[in-house]
Amino acid sequence: MQLFYHPKLQEKDTQVIFPKDESKHIAKVLRKKEGDVLEVTNGKGFLFSVELIQTGNQALAKVLEVKTQEPAPYYLHMAVAPTKMNVRFEWFLEKATEIGVHEITPVICDHSERKVVKLNRFERVLQSAMKQSLHFRMPKLNEPLSFSEFLAAHPEGERFIAHCEDDKERFLLKNRIKAKSTSVMLIGPEGDFSSEEIQNALEQNWQPVSLGDSRLRTETAAIVACHTFALANQE
Repeated sequence: MQLFYHPKLQEKDTQVIFPKDESKHIAKVLRKKEGDVLEVTNGKGFLFSVELIQTGNQALAKVLEVKTQEPAPYYLHMAVAPTKMNVRFEWFLEKATEIGVHEITPVICDHSERKVVKLNRFERVLQSAMKQSLHFRMPKLNEPLSFSEFLAAHPEGERFIAHCEDDKERFLLKNRIKAKSTSVMLIGPEGDFSSEEIQNALEQNWQPVSLGDSRLRTETAAIVACHTFALANQE
């Protein structure tokens, strides 16, 4: 299946007009013709089978069938410090979308090497990964927040912070996950969270966890966490 993305498509719609860039891709690159059937998602759990009735600069299609994809039995919100190299954070976004993540917040920490984040490119990475993995739900990408702002927002669910300080008690993440629950996972920058950040989180009842014995890069730790949650919710 080749999956297309159209965020404005609604369940009740009978037609879909593709934007200019997507129309060009359909006609010039894929060489689709009138009468061809495409599969389109709006990123909100719906899959539309549509038949092309016009190609060219603005492709037009009529909706033949609408299906829904059942939501995952759990909800995972990943709060991850942006990496110094954008490509590494984009790798996390891509793989997390493939594995299963529902919400992502870039968190700027005391030791963060990247303090400014532009979301436009990240949105495109999420779209591409959603289509490639045949998911019909696009992860929600939030505006960046500082560590203190994120804690003050009191995100809902079981709240975990993965850190590397040996003088504080930690539990293996896989032993703390409750299946079919809402969870928030904090992953810090290279160099870890600061001691003040860790203490602040613990005072607000975040659960300190470990991802194992290996020292992991930020994006690797985030993927390990995503996969751990996914496995814990396998039926």
